[in-house]
Amino acid sequence: DVQLQASGGGSVQAGGSLRLSCAASGFTLADYAIGWFRQAPGKEREGLSSIDSSDGSTLYTDSVKDRFTTSSDNANNTVFLQMNDLKLEDTAVYYCAAVYLPRKYKTTMWKYLTDPKAYSYWGQGTQVTVSS
Repeated sequence: DVQLQASGGGSVQAGGSLRLSCAASGFTLADYAIGWFRQAPGKEREGLSSIDSSDGSTLYTDSVKDRFTTSSDNANNTVFLQMNDLKLEDTAVYYCAAVYLPRKYKTTMWKYLTDPKAYSYWGQGTQVTVSS
């Protein structure tokens, strides 16, 4: 079974950093895109980033591209989201998700990979709270 488990959330002051981890099991990480998302109270789920760990290619939404970095450790089936210069508005529950990414469809799928609807498998969220 495909399973994802996000961890690493917590409370941090504005300007601080956190690193989230997404432990994946039940599939080969390099065959999937792993996305990071967040959802604040009363808001829709927002896509942040995606990574194809077969070649390290990444995709970010404009709201985080200068502050957040996603990376993967294929040997340990783990994907990370390094979050720097955190702001109050980054407070949310953060999720990782996976979608099978066949090579022949990567070009077609890539531009959709910050859309939550593109993903098949979801982990439980981890809370990030940024305070002033």
